[in-house]
Amino acid sequence: MKIGELAKVTGTKAETIRYYERIGLLPKPGRTDGNYRDYDSPDQERLTFIRHARGLGFDIADIRSLLDLADDPSRDCGEADRIASGHLEAVKRKIAQLEQLRGELGRMIKQCRGGQIADCRIMQALGDHGLCEGSHPEAAASPTPRSK
Repeated sequence: MKIGELAKVTGTKAETIRYYERIGLLPKPGRTDGNYRDYDSPDQERLTFIRHARGLGFDIADIRSLLDLADDPSRDCGEADRIASGHLEAVKRKIAQLEQLRGELGRMIKQCRGGQIADCRIMQALGDHGLCEGSHPEAAASPTPRSK
């Protein structure tokens, strides 16, 4: 199948497929007589694996390691378990951070009772990290201000 067909059946943009080829997650496909990329069922299965792993939040390095394992089915699955377990721990940490942020934002919003910006508890809390009840990481300074 051509790249457009592979893109359609996997729900992946053609440029993303080309990117995965460039970084070595997908092997370079064969070519037709007309020099079009020519994909087959194993390419589709591999791309489906990559997309599912990306959807679960695995990073490219972990996906590369998992694909290396998949390429040698006789290997022990302990490494796959280690990779997935590490990712699960990272997800748990991220959820805990998001729950803290949700609580802090909820407190800020609850304290706001309308009125003028000069008296707005949301604006005050955003301007003074010391007014926050919970601990959460401060964002790194942005090199350029965001535009509207």
